[in-house]
Amino acid sequence: MEQPPEEAPEVREEEEKKEVAEAEGAPELNGGPEHSLPSSSCTDLSRSCSPPSLLDQLQMGCDEASCGSLNMECRVCGDKASGFHYGVHACEGCKGFFRRTIRMKLEYEKCERICKIQKKNRNKCQYCRFQKCLALGMSHNAIRFGRMPEAEKRKLVAGLTANEGSQHNSQVADLKAFSKHIYNAYLKNFNMTKKKARGILTGKASHTAPFVIHDIETLWQAEKGLVWKQLVNGLPPYKEISVHVFYRCQCTTVETVRELTEFAKSIPSFSNLFLNDQVTLLKYGVHEAIFAMLASIVNKDGLLVANGTGFVTREFLRSLRKPFSDIIEPKFEFAVKFNALELDDSDLALFIAAIILCGGK
Repeated sequence: MEQPPEEAPEVREEEEKKEVAEAEGAPELNGGPEHSLPSSSCTDLSRSCSPPSLLDQLQMGCDEASCGSLNMECRVCGDKASGFHYGVHACEGCKGFFRRTIRMKLEYEKCERICKIQKKNRNKCQYCRFQKCLALGMSHNAIRFGRMPEAEKRKLVAGLTANEGSQHNSQVADLKAFSKHIYNAYLKNFNMTKKKARGILTGKASHTAPFVIHDIETLWQAEKGLVWKQLVNGLPPYKEISVHVFYRCQCTTVETVRELTEFAKSIPSFSNLFLNDQVTLLKYGVHEAIFAMLASIVNKDGLLVANGTGFVTREFLRSLRKPFSDIIEPKFEFAVKFNALELDDSDLALFIAAIILCGGK
């Protein structure tokens, strides 16, 4: 069997470019205005405004909406389709390739590799390209250029609607499941939630009112009467009050870091990362996460301590010597602004997870 002369890819590309130019310059294809390509005015309009989605264009039933203006992809190579050619949406290159093959009755050397046909390599294996054309249903008997047939349009609309609906429902279900998982991990690992803290601060919770610490004397009373879930519990009080308060804050931070670490392990795929990557993410995200959580136990007048059994006033913290007083005041300012967002615990759970996973800091 005589094989057709092998064309260089450059030659085939030149032929395809000529066919594209001819198609763009031709006023009518396959005879009659009903098969004409969209007018230039329609094309210019699509450039001057944001194009509607493919489904919107199809449902509007625009007579000018060829596959090119619909931003359809060529079913053969993935390039931009220029119309409905030989029964499928195809670009000018694949349309011309199929037409040449059929008209000249070309036969290509058989290829056993089942090559993947893409825009960048579509001219390398003619056999696989032609076989893909046939597999997609391209046929000389199905010639039609330009405007998409109404039956094909209705079929495409139905398919897109079904696909978009199923994809949307699937994505929503996945997001809800993920959010619920993160929220449950948040409730499991953090002892003081925002709901619990707000209930104590507003007096709405069935909880004994917190002991107010507003000076040195009440601080020592709190040391004896409150249960502090911290490392310095049971140690003799420090002579320097500012140092003592600093160590209380430090130990609270250590406990919070432990909770954050356990919470991070509950984030899907976090534990699959290399250990060094886990440590890096926690290292650079822990401070921001702590500030976000701190806001839950803070109001404009002070903050909760000792698991909600104590309340240290803002004025007392201001009275401590520098630099501690200078360090704590900006935290209050941040907390007041952050609380104005009115995030609940489910919001905070996702926000803290995002902080931990944000590797671009």
